[in-house]
Amino acid sequence: MRVLGVDPGLTRCGVGVVEGVAGRPLRMVGVGVVRTPADADVADRLVLIERGIEQWLDEHRPEYVAVERVFSQHNVRTVMGTAQASAVAMLCAARRGLPVALHTPSEVKAAVTGSGRADKAQVGAMVTRLLRLDAPPKPADAADALALAICHIWRAPATNRLRELAVAHRRTPTPVRIPKGTR
Repeated sequence: MRVLGVDPGLTRCGVGVVEGVAGRPLRMVGVGVVRTPADADVADRLVLIERGIEQWLDEHRPEYVAVERVFSQHNVRTVMGTAQASAVAMLCAARRGLPVALHTPSEVKAAVTGSGRADKAQVGAMVTRLLRLDAPPKPADAADALALAICHIWRAPATNRLRELAVAHRRTPTPVRIPKGTR
Protein backbone atom coordinates (compact mmCIF):
# COMPACT_ATOMS: atom_id res chain seq x y z
CA MET A 1 0.00 0.00 0.00
CA ARG A 2 1.34 3.41 -0.96
CA VAL A 3 -0.10 6.42 0.90
CA LEU A 4 0.39 10.15 0.43
CA GLY A 5 0.01 11.88 3.79
CA VAL A 6 -0.94 15.57 3.72
CA ASP A 7 -0.53 17.90 6.68
CA PRO A 8 -2.54 20.86 5.33
CA GLY A 9 -1.50 24.46 5.75
CA LEU A 10 -1.49 27.60 3.64
CA THR A 11 2.14 28.56 4.24
CA ARG A 12 3.58 25.06 4.64
CA CYS A 13 1.65 22.01 3.46
CA GLY A 14 3.53 18.90 4.53
CA VAL A 15 3.54 15.95 2.14
CA GLY A 16 5.00 12.50 2.62
CA VAL A 17 4.70 9.15 0.88
CA VAL A 18 5.04 5.88 2.78
CA GLU A 19 4.83 2.38 1.39
CA GLY A 20 4.13 -0.86 3.24
CA VAL A 21 1.53 -2.93 5.03
CA ALA A 22 0.49 -3.19 8.65
CA GLY A 23 2.74 -5.46 10.66
CA ARG A 24 5.74 -5.13 8.33
CA PRO A 25 8.55 -2.56 8.14
CA LEU A 26 7.49 0.60 6.31
CA ARG A 27 9.50 2.54 3.74
CA MET A 28 9.57 6.28 3.15
CA VAL A 29 9.26 7.01 -0.56
CA GLY A 30 9.42 10.80 -0.34
CA VAL A 31 8.88 13.74 1.98
CA GLY A 32 8.65 17.48 1.53
CA VAL A 33 6.68 20.66 1.94
CA VAL A 34 4.61 22.65 -0.54
CA ARG A 35 5.28 26.29 0.37
CA THR A 36 3.38 29.44 -0.53
CA PRO A 37 4.28 33.08 0.13
CA ALA A 38 2.41 34.51 3.13
CA ASP A 39 1.88 37.83 1.35
CA ALA A 40 0.18 36.27 -1.71
CA ASP A 41 -3.57 36.29 -2.26
CA VAL A 42 -5.32 33.24 -0.73
CA ALA A 43 -6.68 32.12 -4.10
CA ASP A 44 -3.18 32.18 -5.62
CA ARG A 45 -1.81 30.26 -2.64
CA LEU A 46 -4.46 27.57 -3.08
CA VAL A 47 -3.49 27.22 -6.75
CA LEU A 48 0.16 26.77 -5.71
CA ILE A 49 -0.86 24.09 -3.19
CA GLU A 50 -2.95 22.35 -5.85
CA ARG A 51 -0.02 22.34 -8.29
CA GLY A 52 2.32 21.02 -5.61
CA ILE A 53 0.01 18.19 -4.58
CA GLU A 54 -0.69 17.30 -8.22
CA GLN A 55 3.08 17.07 -8.76
CA TRP A 56 3.42 14.71 -5.78
CA LEU A 57 0.53 12.58 -7.05
CA ASP A 58 2.08 12.41 -10.54
CA GLU A 59 5.54 11.55 -9.25
CA HIS A 60 4.68 9.03 -6.51
CA ARG A 61 1.39 7.48 -7.71
CA PRO A 62 -0.13 6.72 -4.28
CA GLU A 63 -3.10 4.39 -3.87
CA TYR A 64 -4.57 6.39 -0.98
CA VAL A 65 -4.42 9.92 0.36
CA ALA A 66 -4.53 10.55 4.12
CA VAL A 67 -5.29 14.12 5.18
CA GLU A 68 -5.28 15.59 8.66
CA ARG A 69 -8.84 16.27 9.76
CA VAL A 70 -9.25 19.97 10.50
CA PHE A 71 -10.36 20.68 14.02
CA SER A 72 -11.55 23.91 15.60
CA GLN A 73 -8.90 26.09 17.15
CA HIS A 74 -9.15 29.44 18.86
CA ASN A 75 -7.66 31.20 15.82
CA VAL A 76 -10.42 31.12 13.18
CA ARG A 77 -8.14 32.60 10.52
CA THR A 78 -5.64 29.75 10.94
CA VAL A 79 -8.31 27.06 10.88
CA MET A 80 -9.86 28.54 7.71
CA GLY A 81 -6.53 28.39 5.85
CA THR A 82 -5.94 24.84 7.05
CA ALA A 83 -9.44 23.81 5.96
CA GLN A 84 -8.94 25.38 2.53
CA ALA A 85 -5.62 23.57 2.01
CA SER A 86 -7.24 20.35 3.22
CA ALA A 87 -10.04 20.75 0.68
CA VAL A 88 -7.49 21.23 -2.11
CA ALA A 89 -5.77 17.95 -1.16
CA MET A 90 -9.09 16.10 -1.08
CA LEU A 91 -10.10 17.60 -4.44
CA CYS A 92 -6.82 16.55 -6.09
CA ALA A 93 -7.27 12.98 -4.81
CA ALA A 94 -10.97 12.79 -5.75
CA ARG A 95 -10.23 14.07 -9.26
CA ARG A 96 -8.02 10.97 -9.73
CA GLY A 97 -10.46 8.60 -8.05
CA LEU A 98 -8.14 8.03 -5.08
CA PRO A 99 -9.72 7.17 -1.74
CA VAL A 100 -9.27 9.90 0.89
CA ALA A 101 -9.07 9.19 4.62
CA LEU A 102 -9.26 11.88 7.27
CA HIS A 103 -7.43 11.33 10.55
CA THR A 104 -7.51 13.59 13.58
CA PRO A 105 -4.24 14.81 15.07
CA SER A 106 -4.85 12.73 18.22
CA GLU A 107 -5.50 9.57 16.13
CA VAL A 108 -2.23 10.09 14.30
CA LYS A 109 -0.25 10.77 17.49
CA ALA A 110 -1.76 7.73 19.19
CA ALA A 111 -1.04 5.48 16.21
CA VAL A 112 2.57 6.60 15.87
CA THR A 113 3.63 7.24 19.50
CA GLY A 114 1.05 5.41 21.60
CA SER A 115 -0.23 8.68 23.08
CA GLY A 116 -2.80 11.03 21.57
CA ARG A 117 -1.17 13.87 23.50
CA ALA A 118 2.36 13.47 22.11
CA ASP A 119 4.20 16.62 21.10
CA LYS A 120 5.78 17.36 17.71
CA ALA A 121 9.21 16.21 18.87
CA GLN A 122 7.86 12.82 19.96
CA VAL A 123 6.03 12.37 16.65
CA GLY A 124 9.19 13.29 14.73
CA ALA A 125 11.28 10.88 16.79
CA MET A 126 8.89 7.98 16.23
CA VAL A 127 8.57 8.70 12.51
CA THR A 128 12.38 8.64 12.33
CA ARG A 129 12.50 5.32 14.16
CA LEU A 130 9.62 3.65 12.30
CA LEU A 131 10.97 4.60 8.87
CA ARG A 132 14.59 3.97 9.87
CA LEU A 133 15.69 7.50 8.92
CA ASP A 134 18.95 9.14 9.96
CA ALA A 135 17.22 12.25 11.33
CA PRO A 136 13.70 13.57 11.83
CA PRO A 137 12.24 15.18 8.70
CA LYS A 138 12.24 18.98 8.83
CA PRO A 139 10.12 21.01 9.19
CA ALA A 140 7.63 19.33 11.54
CA ASP A 141 4.93 19.59 8.84
CA ALA A 142 6.89 17.06 6.77
CA ALA A 143 7.19 14.64 9.71
CA ASP A 144 3.47 15.07 10.40
CA ALA A 145 2.65 14.15 6.79
CA LEU A 146 4.66 10.94 7.12
CA ALA A 147 2.91 10.22 10.44
CA LEU A 148 -0.46 10.58 8.67
CA ALA A 149 0.59 8.06 6.02
CA ILE A 150 1.85 5.63 8.69
CA CYS A 151 -1.38 6.01 10.66
CA HIS A 152 -3.44 5.24 7.58
CA ILE A 153 -1.42 2.15 6.67
CA TRP A 154 -1.82 0.79 10.19
CA ARG A 155 -5.52 1.68 10.54
CA ALA A 156 -6.71 0.85 7.01
CA PRO A 157 -7.11 -2.95 7.44
CA ALA A 158 -9.41 -2.55 10.45
CA THR A 159 -11.28 0.39 8.94
CA ASN A 160 -11.82 -1.46 5.66
CA ARG A 161 -13.07 -4.56 7.48
CA LEU A 162 -15.55 -2.48 9.50
CA ARG A 163 -16.76 -0.79 6.31
CA GLU A 164 -17.26 -4.19 4.63
CA LEU A 165 -19.24 -5.45 7.63
CA ALA A 166 -21.44 -2.34 7.62
CA VAL A 167 -22.17 -2.76 3.90
CA ALA A 168 -22.97 -6.46 4.38
CA HIS A 169 -25.26 -5.60 7.29
CA ARG A 170 -27.16 -3.05 5.18
CA ARG A 171 -27.68 -5.67 2.46
CA THR A 172 -29.14 -8.23 4.87
CA PRO A 173 -32.90 -7.85 4.82
CA THR A 174 -34.41 -7.09 8.19
CA PRO A 175 -37.55 -9.11 8.88
CA VAL A 176 -40.64 -6.99 9.26
CA ARG A 177 -42.42 -7.62 12.53
CA ILE A 178 -46.07 -6.83 12.69
CA PRO A 179 -47.28 -6.37 16.26
CA LYS A 180 -50.07 -8.69 17.41
CA GLY A 181 -53.51 -7.21 17.16
CA THR A 182 -52.68 -5.01 14.14
CA ARG A 183 -53.20 -7.69 11.48
